[in-house]
Parts: sequence; C-alpha cells; structure tokens
Amino acid sequence: MTEDLNVQEKNQPRSRRFFILFLVAGVLVALDQWTKWLVIQNIPLNTSWLPESLAWLEPYARLRHIQNRGVSFGMFQDGNMILTILVFLIVLGVLYYVFTLESEQTWTWVAAGLYLGGAVGNLIDRLTIGAVTDFVSVGNFYIFNVADASINVSVVMLLILFWVHERNSPQKPDPQPSEETHE
Repeated sequence: MTEDLNVQEKNQPRSRRFFILFLVAGVLVALDQWTKWLVIQNIPLNTSWLPESLAWLEPYARLRHIQNRGVSFGMFQDGNMILTILVFLIVLGVLYYVFTLESEQTWTWVAAGLYLGGAVGNLIDRLTIGAVTDFVSVGNFYIFNVADASINVSVVMLLILFWVHERNSPQKPDPQPSEETHE
C-alpha cells in the first residue's frame, strides 16, 4: 500500500505537467482554429479588412486573409505534402521530447504546450484545406496566425528558460594543472 502511495506521489507532478502541456496545447488549437474560422467566414480570400475606427493603422497592421501553402515568410510555396509530413514528424518529435523531459519548471511545460498547440493548429489546416490560413498582416513584411505567433513565443520562452537554467546551474571548476617538478 505504501509503495502505491509513493508511486502516486512521484507520478503526480508528472501528471500535473502533462495536464499543463495538453491544456495549453488544447486551448491554443481551439483559439487558432476559431480565429481562422472567423477569418474564412468574414474576410474573402486575398482581401484585407480593418474597422473604420482603426483606419490609421492601415499602413502598419490589418487583417488580410491568405492561404499559405509554404512556411513562414512565404518560403517553400507548393511544398504542401512535404511540409505536412515534416510538421507531423515535428509534432511527434515534440511529443517524444516532452515525454522524456524531466524538467519540473511549469514554464517549460507551458512553452512546450504553446509549441505543440501551434504545430497542431497549422497541421489541421494542412490536412483539411491543403494550406494554412494566415491573417494578421504587419506592414508589408509578414502575415501570420495565432499558431505561428504561439510557435514563435514558445521558442523565445524556451531560449530564455534554457539560458536562465545554464546561468543558475553550478559551474564546474576548471581543472587545475598538476604541479610537476621539472629537473
């Protein structure tokens, strides 16, 4: 009986971490798919929209409905099958990584959930409509969606978390040269 309690205590933090991971990923997929649905229903393909009250933003930001068959910044257009397979493999890789991850830092699991949710959100688009719906247009530079933003935020979070972890981990002293007598 006490062994069962010990196993439960050990697994509880891990199950809590997976709860965080899948909660964040699930909320993100739902938000991503909902915003894409709103865009598809309300903004014709290849057109822009901005409320009159925000017309002053037009040169800087607007909602522009496009179907992206490539990846970020419009690269690799029409490589949809290869990209779909690649994204699927990345999702599997992220799942494998998080199942082997021993970190107890909640933010690491939040970041992993953001990445997973973003990758799955865009994968759903590729599998269902053959392209990713992008709609947030910033200047003439980049058009993205909630999933893309989530992936980018998660990468920045993970870089910061790894950097902080490295700074806070004890450093190994440099080996001292041995003192040998020279004759």
